[in-house]
Amino acid sequence: MANTYVDVVTKKVDVNGTSFVYRETGEKNGIPIVLLHHLTAVLDDWDPRTIDSLAQKHRVIAFNNRGVGGSKGTTPDTIDDMATDAVAFIRALGLSKTDLLGFSLDGFIAQVIAQKHPDLVRRMILAGTSAAGGEGISNVASVLQNAVARATAEKKHPKQSHFFTQSQDGQKAAAEFLQRLGTRQQDRDLPATQETIVAQMTAITKWGMAPKPTSLGGIQHPVLVANGDTDVMVPSINSVELARKLPHSELSIFPGCWTWSYLPVSQRVSRADSAISAELTLMRHCRFIGKRVRTTRSPRGDTI
Repeated sequence: MANTYVDVVTKKVDVNGTSFVYRETGEKNGIPIVLLHHLTAVLDDWDPRTIDSLAQKHRVIAFNNRGVGGSKGTTPDTIDDMATDAVAFIRALGLSKTDLLGFSLDGFIAQVIAQKHPDLVRRMILAGTSAAGGEGISNVASVLQNAVARATAEKKHPKQSHFFTQSQDGQKAAAEFLQRLGTRQQDRDLPATQETIVAQMTAITKWGMAPKPTSLGGIQHPVLVANGDTDVMVPSINSVELARKLPHSELSIFPGCWTWSYLPVSQRVSRADSAISAELTLMRHCRFIGKRVRTTRSPRGDTI
């Protein structure tokens, strides 16, 4: 395999008659970390530094779900159908067990996979995401539209508006992040189409309008829930509520962050008794780099 995510070859796999694209790096064996990305994101939206850090000790697989980027087909407009497609992709690779990292929209998908296919999951990180019916989730479409409009007016990339603080340090980190995303020169992925984005936003709205689960007891896996303290896309209170509802979770909230940053430089999550023992060193899109202000274990969904 390639030494870096920037150089790794884009592969294709047939998923029930539809071609899905993916990239794989890191260890050749072992249970892989399958990366589930956010609204509008494609393979080239994963920070190479993140992937390379994870790949030092793990097998890492990033993919585009149905209709996203270079993957064929039509993007469904429900989270359940997206989860069905993700499971079909995982099984098409011949995998029987995975660790999942679900970010934002795809954190919804990871929850559904863990509930409907518990045998397929060992452990999870749910980042910048929410349980169904979460606060502000049904408004994500308008938040995104406002961020794009503001970015256009300010002649900035939309990610600078909704992934980073507007402080000097935040915007410096944004510029460095965007530069890393542009490092790959050959075999770049296709951008998400407007059709795909509309389907994704519809799925998010439906998830946000769904009844709130009283608990997520069906997810018995160890889970790390992580977010910034002022997430503008998925309000941070949703991470607190999510951790409360998961029976074996640990919550990490980081200060000065607009959203959970997907820039871990080292990561280890392991099961210890009835809770999780987690150690993360995270580089954040915020003014306090790598500082975790609150970590709360919720082995039984206790008040956090």
